[in-house]
Amino acid sequence: MRRLVVPLLFGLLGASVLLSLGVWQLKRLAWKETVLAQIDARVTAAPMVIPVQPDPEADKYLPVTATGVLGAPELHVLVGAKELGAGYRLIQPFEMGSRRIMVDRGFVPLEAKDAPHGAGPARLIGNLHWPSEVDGYTPAPDLERGIWFARDVPAMAAALDTEPVLLIVRRQISGPGEGITALPVDTALISNNHLQYAVTWFSLAAVWLAMTGYLIWRMTWAPRGRDLKG
Repeated sequence: MRRLVVPLLFGLLGASVLLSLGVWQLKRLAWKETVLAQIDARVTAAPMVIPVQPDPEADKYLPVTATGVLGAPELHVLVGAKELGAGYRLIQPFEMGSRRIMVDRGFVPLEAKDAPHGAGPARLIGNLHWPSEVDGYTPAPDLERGIWFARDVPAMAAALDTEPVLLIVRRQISGPGEGITALPVDTALISNNHLQYAVTWFSLAAVWLAMTGYLIWRMTWAPRGRDLKG
């Protein structure tokens, strides 16, 4: 029996580690679901006036209403939208008196990139957002054609000479807007894979225990079976 102690302890220790990782992922799942519910509740709350100095952390997803003038030039962020296919997010400067911010008006198809999308007075409802879409693999924007490969708020603000503030349009109350499909802020694109991770860890724990049981069987019963045959 002594020789079974080490594999048994090793098996139990490994399984306990894998099970603890699964339990941790379930806790992360509960935390993530709470965060997503809070985001959803904030996104759909009653809109307010854009703060004088919005904070990228404190005011992320803040629902706002804005009245101003849509201007030029336009920036086009390459994107793929479910059920819409490939196209661009249309980014334009938006002047509100002494302030000039950016608005993400939504999706336009690839072939409509250079079509007139309208400028002039507009009233918008949406959410402030500072999306984190840029990493070391993001190509540099094609400034000549105004094509970008991610929404980089500081860089786009510099290109359009605006505040580093982006309003994602949820609904356009008035103003030009034909051929543009709003892509409002929601939690659908925020990853939440903790349940899958938990299932993976629990499955690995079950496999680990099964392998431990098989090893102990081999060490205990297989030799006895051979002796009986002999």
